Amino acid sequence: MQAKTYYGGGEWYTLDIDYHQVAGILAGVGYNGYVSLEFEGRGDPDVAVPKSIAMLRQAFGD
Repeated sequence: MQAKTYYGGGEWYTLDIDYHQVAGILAGVGYNGYVSLEFEGRGDPDVAVPKSIAMLRQAFGD
């Protein structure tokens, strides 16, 4: 599964994805694969990428 995050500059679009709900759906069907991260945005990657990773870890239970 690929998760797309967008921090900063939301000039083109914003993503309001409920990753906790997505994680629940995947757990419900027994998904035990990988979750990859695609970061997009104007935010400083040194700040935004760690925020994205932390958000996904919280949603998917590390």
